[in-house]
Amino acid sequence: MRKGDGIMKLAAFLLSSLCAMAAVDGVVTNATTGKPQPNVMIMLVQPGQNGMQTLANVKSDAEGKFKIDKEYPPGPALLQAIYGGATYTTMIPPGMPSTGMQVKVFEATKDASVGRAAQHMILFEPSAENIRVSETFLFDNKTATTFNDPAKGSAQFYLPKNAEGKPQITVNSPGGMPISREAQKTNQPNVFKIDYPVRPGETRFDIAYTLPAGSSFAAKAPDPEVPTFLVTPPAVKLSGDGIDSLGEEPQTHANTYKVRTPAYEVKMEGTGSLRNAETSEAQEEDTGAPKIEITSARIYDKMPWILGLTLGILALGGAMLYRKGTA
Repeated sequence: MRKGDGIMKLAAFLLSSLCAMAAVDGVVTNATTGKPQPNVMIMLVQPGQNGMQTLANVKSDAEGKFKIDKEYPPGPALLQAIYGGATYTTMIPPGMPSTGMQVKVFEATKDASVGRAAQHMILFEPSAENIRVSETFLFDNKTATTFNDPAKGSAQFYLPKNAEGKPQITVNSPGGMPISREAQKTNQPNVFKIDYPVRPGETRFDIAYTLPAGSSFAAKAPDPEVPTFLVTPPAVKLSGDGIDSLGEEPQTHANTYKVRTPAYEVKMEGTGSLRNAETSEAQEEDTGAPKIEITSARIYDKMPWILGLTLGILALGGAMLYRKGTA
């Protein structure tokens, strides 16, 4: 038994060593042209205590092929391809082969019709301490190009004058992991931009900040072509000019409103939240340590109530969430 145990331990050691020393190789394909893409910077990164750590980097050859001979610890890792001002992420799950990786990149465009948000939602959750405001921009890029316009950003939002502290921004992109982004000022008062490429597929920008308890919410729509909806918990009602009530969303029983004027101001009556205790506890227990997670294709899976609200808005108001046939 002791001899057998020794053999098993040796086999386990050799197996772990092979996993740690496994090479990473594959090919970069330009999904816009359908051809292999040469001269693309590929980085092998892993999460660490101090954030994402770059372990190695290479460039794809004339045939789009790349190979990284780098020993890295067992665990999740990422391949990041930089092309056209955007970063494209491909997961290497633990225990899965790291050879024959297929990395896709896309050509970039500044065509506003590609990068315009399909919908803008604002959730108000008033309490005795403050008003929690959660804004969400939903993108549905059906093209084979990436929208990237650093000068104007992919989305602009109006931050009320009475907002407390800096807004917290989280980006969920296709095939990637949630990341934080800083809001950048524009030349318009109280208007900020989010500079992040909108890749093909579904992308979500989440913006969170608070207002003083009992205050009203005054804002402007930086892009009138993006429909804006206001959402409140069942016990919270909105009143003010420039909004139309769409009624109650049947799944979450949230109250929904559509904004119909470029500038508007609403008052809130009541308190409440749409977030369940499980979500709140998960947020409170977040230690800030680096994490990697595989996100599903549907962006709504991260926050199930968003799907319920979008379905409810469609049913109640007949509003089009996604414009068909963008120009």
